Amino acid sequence: MTPAAMTAVAPQEAERQCDGEETTSLMCMQDDCRLFGTLLNEVPQGILVVDDAGVIVFANLAMNVMFLPHQLEVGAALAAVTGLESVVSIVNEALSRHARVESDMTLTLPYLGEWNHEHHYHLSASPWNEGIRTGVWVVVADRTEFHLTQQRRRDFVTSAGHELRTPLSLIHGYIETLKSGMIKNTVSLTRCLDVMEKHGRRMMRIIDDMLTLTRLEGQDETLKAEPFLVRGCVQDALEHLSPLVQLRQAVITLEFPPEGGFLNGDRFYWDQIFTNLIENPLKENLRAGLRLTIRGRWTAHECILTVADDGVGIAPEDAPFVFQRFFRCARQRAQDTKGAGLGLSIVKRAVEAHGGTIELESQPGVRTVFTIRVPLPG
Repeated sequence: MTPAAMTAVAPQEAERQCDGEETTSLMCMQDDCRLFGTLLNEVPQGILVVDDAGVIVFANLAMNVMFLPHQLEVGAALAAVTGLESVVSIVNEALSRHARVESDMTLTLPYLGEWNHEHHYHLSASPWNEGIRTGVWVVVADRTEFHLTQQRRRDFVTSAGHELRTPLSLIHGYIETLKSGMIKNTVSLTRCLDVMEKHGRRMMRIIDDMLTLTRLEGQDETLKAEPFLVRGCVQDALEHLSPLVQLRQAVITLEFPPEGGFLNGDRFYWDQIFTNLIENPLKENLRAGLRLTIRGRWTAHECILTVADDGVGIAPEDAPFVFQRFFRCARQRAQDTKGAGLGLSIVKRAVEAHGGTIELESQPGVRTVFTIRVPLPG
């Protein structure tokens, strides 16, 4: 080939070489984008990137999950997504101010099948620019669980204050009566002291229950696990409740393996579990002859414990809330049944502390069953 021909071909070869380099560079950029997209999809916070025209450039998986059922599709206008006006607002504010902006938002969205569930989010929006392209990227943190925890804490303090105030007011009233000198005879004096003692014990039980819940919900609580006979634990609870059992003339049936059934756990908490599950139906059923059956069954993988009775039961509208702290069903409130509503909360958290679960099935007036399942070591 002549030099002239080589000279003529050289620009074409150079152009092909340049095109090859650009293609390789573009492929590398696409690979980088896919890599960053994959990594950002693993981030628990929602991440949204929009350009200055409000067009969605990127939305990670967490962002789409947070705002179900609304889908944030790349290439779509953010303003066209209904229900996300707060997100649009913070994006526009960050664009206009050319500065980072933070805000909180509350939305009611159908989330994981739970309609009318209120969610709380914290939004942080910052401008970005890449050459001639500009826009805003938004980081969204789900604060729903934090808000729920704060609300539970406020409810707990309010309810605890109310439950303790009632017996304290009665005790204070009797103290004032005694100080006034109005009580002259021994019978009246004894009655006053008996009432004060009764409500003093009630306060102590409420405080003990609250401390138990606090320990169970604490991160540093260590169970003192050791093998124990479950049947013996149930019998101890029945002996403790024997005055109430006799008063109600209850018929108690125990169904356990011949040896009594062994379980590895903290006996202190299992005493409370069985005491609460047995005491509740005895207190709430005023008629005589309540039938109460406690069963224990062991399989290769789990221990299944049930406490069943044929009493008044739990109304369907109350059933989802019975394990909440200080919850008392409508019948208990109407009859002014004594109790702070902490027993079943302790039961649930004590069972969960042992890695187990508890379920409730109730057909009012027919049958109520609490079923506990505790995994056994393999």
